[in-house]
Amino acid sequence: MFKCIKRTSLVMLSIVTALLLSLSFNVLANDSNNTGSSVAEREITQLAGADFWRQVRAGEEGYTTSQSPEHGVLISTPGQTWYILKEKWMSPAGAIAIFGSISVVILAYIIVGPVMLSKPRTGRKIKRWTRLDRALHWSMAFTFLTLAFSGLMLVYGKHFLKPYVPTELWGFVIMLAKQYHNYLGPLFGVLLVLILFKWWRKSIFSQVDITWFMKLGGMVGKHKGSHPSAEFSNAGEKALFWLLIFAGSIAAFSGLVLDFPIFGQTRRDMELSNLVHMVSALILICGFVFHIYIGLFGMEGALEGMVTGEVDETWAKEHHDIWYEEVMSENKKESSVEGQVKQEAKHEQTT
Repeated sequence: MFKCIKRTSLVMLSIVTALLLSLSFNVLANDSNNTGSSVAEREITQLAGADFWRQVRAGEEGYTTSQSPEHGVLISTPGQTWYILKEKWMSPAGAIAIFGSISVVILAYIIVGPVMLSKPRTGRKIKRWTRLDRALHWSMAFTFLTLAFSGLMLVYGKHFLKPYVPTELWGFVIMLAKQYHNYLGPLFGVLLVLILFKWWRKSIFSQVDITWFMKLGGMVGKHKGSHPSAEFSNAGEKALFWLLIFAGSIAAFSGLVLDFPIFGQTRRDMELSNLVHMVSALILICGFVFHIYIGLFGMEGALEGMVTGEVDETWAKEHHDIWYEEVMSENKKESSVEGQVKQEAKHEQTT
């Protein structure tokens, strides 16, 4: 089953890479000669007059009965800075970053290859993840991946989907992506809090993590296959955990600002939140490309623990030896206590 999952995922990674490659070129090649007057601008000029339209475009404030911030300004001229940053810089840079991350993991799989177990499996299993752990992990995985996909659709859909589908279908797809992203976004924040409280103790850095980083986890270079010492979570998992917590918190908070523009936010607040949301989400997406690679392809047996909750004794000893010794020590103590209890019970029966 795991081999089938790996093959399917590798095919999907290749397809996504090809799409992102074509997307990045498409976005970068998008011409910037859209400075002419649009049909709407010409119609407004004809209806209201050139002077009125000139004042509107200059950002002059008019009169309105609304008491909300900036409602008297029809066109916010500083917003052009946000538009340029988003469309001319962030969108192309994001496509290149995601494509680059996927390219790196594909090259790592082809050139370096996965980290395999040094010794045969024993067949003896050790409990690593509880049902609650796995439920939190897979709930977060589903929520994050679907939010990432819907968010990328909102940013890049106009480049790789809109030109090739009917207008009605495009409108439905983008509406669905927007509604899904807006309504499911707060759930991501809730899951983030639950994961923080559940796993923060296992993610505190210690002295042993420095060696793990220096040896690059035993995954590449001269240290490949060395299996550096690690606790329940190795240094890479701890780094990914805190990346999720900090970048995820920023993405969740900025997303809430965008979701609920009813608390006096100005256009500058919304524009800044939009850019911060994009940057933090991009960091998370690139980070989890590597996480997904390790789980599916980069390390033998890594996915099994989060699917079944158990790992082979050999895997535990090689990748998390400190945790393995703790588990073995606890098991010996429990066995010793059970043996003592049985011996005392047997003694009482004989007397």
